[in-house]
Amino acid sequence: MFEQTFKNIDDILHKDAGCGSELDYVEQTSWVLFLKYLDDLEKDKATAAELTGKAYTNIIDKEYQWSKWAAPLRQAQGAKKMAGELVELDHHKALTGDDLSDFVNSKLFPYLKKFKADAVSADTIEYKIGEIFSELKNRIQSGYNLREVINRIDELRFRTHAEKHEMSHLYEDKIKNMGNAGRNGGEYYTPRPLIKTIVKVVAPEIGNKIYDGAVGSAGFLVEAFEYLQHSKKLTTTDVVTLQKKTFYGKEKKSLAYIIGTMNMILHGVEAPNIVHTNTLAENLADIQEKDRYDVVLANPPFGGKERAEVQQNFPIKTGETASLFLQHFIKIMKAGGKAGVVIKNTFLSNTDNASVSLRKLLLENCNLHTVLDLPGGTFTGAGVKTVVLFFEKGSSTKKVWFYQLNLGRNLGKTNALTERDLEDFITLQKTKGESENSWSINVKDIDQNTFDLSAKNPNKKEEAALRQPQEILEEMKALDEESAEILNSILEMM
Repeated sequence: MFEQTFKNIDDILHKDAGCGSELDYVEQTSWVLFLKYLDDLEKDKATAAELTGKAYTNIIDKEYQWSKWAAPLRQAQGAKKMAGELVELDHHKALTGDDLSDFVNSKLFPYLKKFKADAVSADTIEYKIGEIFSELKNRIQSGYNLREVINRIDELRFRTHAEKHEMSHLYEDKIKNMGNAGRNGGEYYTPRPLIKTIVKVVAPEIGNKIYDGAVGSAGFLVEAFEYLQHSKKLTTTDVVTLQKKTFYGKEKKSLAYIIGTMNMILHGVEAPNIVHTNTLAENLADIQEKDRYDVVLANPPFGGKERAEVQQNFPIKTGETASLFLQHFIKIMKAGGKAGVVIKNTFLSNTDNASVSLRKLLLENCNLHTVLDLPGGTFTGAGVKTVVLFFEKGSSTKKVWFYQLNLGRNLGKTNALTERDLEDFITLQKTKGESENSWSINVKDIDQNTFDLSAKNPNKKEEAALRQPQEILEEMKALDEESAEILNSILEMM
């Protein structure tokens, strides 16, 4: 039901002059979906309060409640009325056309924006409502198209656990499609099998503060929440801890911030601690102990370039965004903190001064215990090769265990990475065992001038197989996109 509804909504938005891409479809579906979800959440809370004999005060005033403006229902007649039933939409009360657009743009959005200023604190759903609608605007130009979208969303129910679970997973699919629609598929969407694997290896615990400074669609925080929910039988205190004191994120881009916040809420974290800010604008020297986190899980953007004034916030000066993020993560982790971070594989071997200094910093300040070397095509639409760095802060690295994921097939949109692909890695990682795909190196044996950590597998025989044409074309496309990204960054600085 959810899947077909989302497809129908995309078809409606495709016809609207205000929505030109998959990015717009997700953004506009999101705010309508969020208000319907919020309405069902309020109904659940009211029912729970009634069962305990308590009164419940609605978050949203009556005039702006979903059942008032979006889906007013016609009262039943006769015998049905005696049973207290409500049937079908009241078309006389349901706004449409210009009336609906005017109400949404001139009344509803301004009303919801004010929640941010009026909220008692930032860790409330009221504050998050205000933040979301401060960042958003209604792009659906036709009030008739908006009415169709609302009617489709109103058919959905988010009352049972199964309904919420199905809806949140389909929302993830929409985010995935949004990522694939952009120039860089990895910008919005990290493959969920990879995230689940990273979370399992890092193994956060309830009570940890978990952080993603490049939060995007909040995939890492969502999967960490799912992992912790099933890690043990939760006490009431555990539930409050997960809701209020566990998940933290920062995001620079408005759309990603909105999607990430709503993704967390739709997965069950009512007031996620996600902030709309440029993480790299924070001077590392200003980070204090109170600002630090137990766990870092992230896939920072790669290929971007930062301005000179941003680089001044870091001891190792470089324009490479991912290298700045890595410095930030090392600094913001608590002593004994754990991390799983995705980065381009060229980080292991680049010979520029910044890369050499950064590798030295990582090896001297952290125990880089595991490197997962991923094949090209892991990130759909982005042909760059990546690795995952697993490290703990507080002691220097003596030995690094490498695992090279050799799948014997090319990854792509129709042949994506699966959890099963990563099972061998998870099993071997526990013991750091040696195999055809895994090996260890002693840090004292590497070049102490370059700290080169190239993932050269000594256990696998080199095969002189020719690359497939499609693989070559995908890599060329990825390099073109990366060049365009760098050019755009340079033009922005001018």
